[in-house]
Amino acid sequence: MPPRALAPTSTRVAIDTGGTFTDCVTLRDGKLAVLKVFSTPHDPGAAVLEGLRQLGAASGVVVRHGTTVGTNTMLERTGARVAFITTRGFEDTLAIGRQARPRLYDWFQPPPPCLVPPELRFGVAERIASHGECLQPIDPADLAALVHKVRAAHPDSLAISLLFSFANPRHEQELAAALAPLDLPLSLSHKILPEFREYERASTVVANAYLAPRVGAYLRSLAAGIEQHYRGARLEVMQSSGGILPAPVAAAEPVRTVLSGPAGGVVGAWKLASAAGFDRIIAFDMGGTSTDVSLIDGSAGGLRISHESTVAGIPIAVPMLDIHTAGAGGGSIARFDAGGLLHVGPESAGSVPGPLCFGRGERPTVTDANLLLGRLDTQNFLGGAVTLDLPRTRRFLEHSRGPLATVEEFAAGILDVIEASMARAIRVISIEKGHDPRDFTLVAFGGGGPLHACALARALSIPRVLIPALPGALSAVGILLADTMREYSRTVMLPLDADLEEVFAALERQATEDFALEGLEGALHRSADLRYQGQGYDLNLPCSPTMAADFHSLHQRRYGFRSDSRPIEIVNLRVRIVAPAPPFEPAPEPLGTGNGSQALVSTRPAWFHGAFRETPIYNRDRLAPGDTLAGPALISEYSSATVLPPGDTLRVDALRNLLIHIERPNDS
Repeated sequence: MPPRALAPTSTRVAIDTGGTFTDCVTLRDGKLAVLKVFSTPHDPGAAVLEGLRQLGAASGVVVRHGTTVGTNTMLERTGARVAFITTRGFEDTLAIGRQARPRLYDWFQPPPPCLVPPELRFGVAERIASHGECLQPIDPADLAALVHKVRAAHPDSLAISLLFSFANPRHEQELAAALAPLDLPLSLSHKILPEFREYERASTVVANAYLAPRVGAYLRSLAAGIEQHYRGARLEVMQSSGGILPAPVAAAEPVRTVLSGPAGGVVGAWKLASAAGFDRIIAFDMGGTSTDVSLIDGSAGGLRISHESTVAGIPIAVPMLDIHTAGAGGGSIARFDAGGLLHVGPESAGSVPGPLCFGRGERPTVTDANLLLGRLDTQNFLGGAVTLDLPRTRRFLEHSRGPLATVEEFAAGILDVIEASMARAIRVISIEKGHDPRDFTLVAFGGGGPLHACALARALSIPRVLIPALPGALSAVGILLADTMREYSRTVMLPLDADLEEVFAALERQATEDFALEGLEGALHRSADLRYQGQGYDLNLPCSPTMAADFHSLHQRRYGFRSDSRPIEIVNLRVRIVAPAPPFEPAPEPLGTGNGSQALVSTRPAWFHGAFRETPIYNRDRLAPGDTLAGPALISEYSSATVLPPGDTLRVDALRNLLIHIERPNDS
């Protein structure tokens, strides 16, 4: 098959599985169309197939999927029984971890989690030097004994991570060949993460092995189900770095998908905000079970990739978008502790049983609080597909309000607590990293983001809020618009003036060959991780003739100092290959000067500043570019609802985004 770029004529459907809803997005006549179906936690693929059926998918469809199977497996600790094989003497690397303590003075904090119990950690006598020289070969008798021990332990999956295998993979390849007859999923560090730092590399490879049986089985089953219904269809998967992977690669390396859904939201927010003219944004995604926030600075390179992420307490060093997650969502459950203090989350009602207003749950949630305070439309939620039960919600909240005087105070307290939790999450990725939120625009999406965006912006002095089109399904939009991408890396530990061409050429050759197997061709991008000699951590920069000066400048911005006379060391080389998705360029519409009266549906009492106020409700689909509204107001749409508090003003821009100006104390 000759290589090709992604065809703009391909029929693509993006499907993002969330805790409560599964969002489906496709392009029809150049416009985005969205469908929401209830998630099916017992079998996430069932909701995917149902969404395709309702969208009327046809043969040859390309399904792009954001999956939570890997994430949930990590959170619930329901992964495989993993056998970990490493260099003898280093079997307990996973359990020892790093000396860093997240809570320095907490003497009762549990030890770092470890996915592999002691009886499943195996060592083999071997040694590769740091520059790749073989110091001690593997003894055949020792290897045979190791295979016997591993077989007797009855693992579900195998993870191999030997010292310095990134410099010479020979011994890992020997182990893989000897263990192949066990017919178990096999994760090799020189393939998944050929980089130094043995703890992070081992942790990443073990996480991959932990996920491989469950995620691999899910993706293979889903791909077979899609192919059965739609001949010639292809399944692709969103990876944590913001790019698309072929499903077979994602099944073999599922550790790359643990932030699959949130990554789609960040990509969608960035693409739509850029089209609207905003290049410094804070992406705020509030879904059913969690809130994900990310800071994107177009003047500093746009999307930020991290190689030092932690998911469910497990360090994972594959490339991921820099996303911070808080256990705060629309389904977050409210409760009082023994001292009468109100808590909201991180426990969530999910889709089963769901919030009280869906008719099945019995514990109050954030969604129920919004409904009771008049912020949700009881009859037109999801276009009327779901009727919200207000009397039932009020009855249960009345029984659960604890020491609070009224049910309205209880509901308002739930919102205050959850908004404080989300504001803390935004501070982590902005103020605590040296960024001033006043310089950014808050891009709010997810089913709950627009409900709380203005309150958060006011609390953090963010001047503007952008509510993009289809906010309740923006993660799926990002998945639909994302590029197909793969990353390759290798640790080299060389001075800045070293000849790097041979290593880069090998990485690029591997990237090109892997893309060709998928019938794709892509652009190659080089970068390097640099540090001052003797430092423990590094900064990633694109390769260029000015890389040294760029490093000094970035080090100054990030850490507050630079040392121009100190030697610079290249730690890792990285190559990214990208096949761009067909462009989505919405055409701007002429701006009018309306007041949105044509979109006014009704009025309703809604709770603001401690009391109910009669509040107009607008249908977003009927708003025209240029329409300007003053709060209080509610803007209802299929996948979400926007709360415009008193004092704030909203304008519909030429791309039909909602741009909200947040009133500051001195504005009045």
